[in-house]
Amino acid sequence: MADMMQFDLVSPEKRLASFEASSVQIPGADGDLTAMPGHSPVITTLRPGVVRVQSADGDKAFVVTSGFVEVTAESVSVIAERAHAGDEVRKDDLSDLLEEARAKAASAEADQKDGAEKFVADLVQLMENME
Repeated sequence: MADMMQFDLVSPEKRLASFEASSVQIPGADGDLTAMPGHSPVITTLRPGVVRVQSADGDKAFVVTSGFVEVTAESVSVIAERAHAGDEVRKDDLSDLLEEARAKAASAEADQKDGAEKFVADLVQLMENME
């Protein structure tokens, strides 16, 4: 089993990261998980949170809102709806998204209301944890 795995993070705007990593902490919609080399294959959705990556060049953090993650034994690929390098994002950057999410939750159909309200709650928690 190798010590490192490939980590890639892309959003519709750009590729934010592509490098070797020793572990990746992922804010999954069904719970947080940590992927390491040799991990069993899994695909999961993201919830608003911070993807934390350990690499030979040090720890890096990326703020994501939603999207998907594919984990294999050799790689982690994050495809995020919106993503920012952790040291570049501020609460104000997410305020418009929060307003949009609250409006969608207020007008959501009954079968989608729980998911929409959970997204708002996760986003609020993420913003509260930001400095």
